[in-house]
Amino acid sequence: SADPRRSLIGDDEHGWSDEGVFNFEGGCYAKAINLSATAEPEIHACTRRFGTILENVIFDPVTRKLDLDDDERTENTRISYPLEYIANAMPEKRAGHPKNIIMLTCDASGVMPPIARLTPDQALYHFISGYTAKVSGTEIDLGKEPEITFSACFGAPFMVHHPAYYADLLKNKIQRHNVNCWLVNTGWVGGQYGVGRRISIKYTRALLEAALTGALDKVEFYKDEVFGYSVPKTCPNVPDDVLYPWKSWPDKKSYDQRYKQLASLYRENFKKYADGCSPEVCACGPKL
Repeated sequence: SADPRRSLIGDDEHGWSDEGVFNFEGGCYAKAINLSATAEPEIHACTRRFGTILENVIFDPVTRKLDLDDDERTENTRISYPLEYIANAMPEKRAGHPKNIIMLTCDASGVMPPIARLTPDQALYHFISGYTAKVSGTEIDLGKEPEITFSACFGAPFMVHHPAYYADLLKNKIQRHNVNCWLVNTGWVGGQYGVGRRISIKYTRALLEAALTGALDKVEFYKDEVFGYSVPKTCPNVPDDVLYPWKSWPDKKSYDQRYKQLASLYRENFKKYADGCSPEVCACGPKL
């Protein structure tokens, strides 16, 4: 969220009204583990500012120097700081209607592309599914290995209605404002957890920049055989191989097997919501 080229409305919880988007919160709560001035200069600078609250961060008791790479106690190290500590923050904490919606997932299976363009119905399917992975350092009582999970609307504990109710609200917003929908994967490439590696934040930033500026409108896409969404064949400042997940796996057979396993989990999870969803949304599930 701390992109020096864009204005920051807020961190975490936001709303979308008839007037536009707005932030519920007055500050930022960021992960601190392995935070570097190179990858995240704006957030890293906040760790050195008076008024920032450091949580679980290790420091030298003599020199008082911080060690943001130390995970001896926990990987869940955090920093809390006021929104205005980010130079390009918007004091109004609100803006107009979005042109793009980005749904974030962390695929621990290592099979999903780093970005995919979604149709409105596909967006609703993935919104209702809420697929991601619980990663160590962000969840209590979780070991080192990520745990695949589905959380409806990417926030099941906070939803009191059937997920289709919220999906219908989202659908109306998407159609009314002609919003582009994207699924962005910040998980693993080259294999599942323990074999592959996390996608570089540099590539994720480049993909987001291309989507938001319209650069991806000028490239060709290929259709994913399992989920049917569209994946760009090229993207500025991103190696082409990153956009073809199977190319970084040791062999295509292992990749296909793992992808089918994930697709089966998707289908099984969606069964409990299918009765409340339209046939068009249900049809956007993975094909086996």
